[in-house]
Amino acid sequence: MKPDRAGLIAFLALAVILAGTSSSHAQNRQPTAAEIKLVRDCAAKHPDDGKGEEECAFRLVADLCVEKVNDNHGHADCFRIETVIWDAILNDNYKELMEAIDDKDDQNKLKEMQRAWIAYRDTTCHFYWFKIHGTMAGPMTAACQLREIARRAMLLAFFVRV
Repeated sequence: MKPDRAGLIAFLALAVILAGTSSSHAQNRQPTAAEIKLVRDCAAKHPDDGKGEEECAFRLVADLCVEKVNDNHGHADCFRIETVIWDAILNDNYKELMEAIDDKDDQNKLKEMQRAWIAYRDTTCHFYWFKIHGTMAGPMTAACQLREIARRAMLLAFFVRV
């Protein structure tokens, strides 16, 4: 096995372990159709004005949910509920971008870019578990995931349009 492949396998194993750790208090509901529509409509309204993340992420679903719960695990669940929406938007934008690229080499560059971003997102957001250690680590990790996925969804939407 090549050293770089071994490192990738080790990283993926760690990511699986960490994903299991952070999901021990997984959300107990999926986003509603109304919540999905709110976020999708907002993202579509702000494709290039630089306000998409500010106007659409957190404000429409997660923040309203957080106001209704009184514990850190509940706050993390609120962020995870909205993350489900942004993850679907990100996947839709990725598929659309992949379909818009005709050249196989360019498609491979897109795949490479996404793999690098996933590694960045996971190592960055899971660092909260290592640095914070306390009950705030869960909500902070979940908020990081939401923020990074929303940003990436908007970036991929931008690439689809250019």
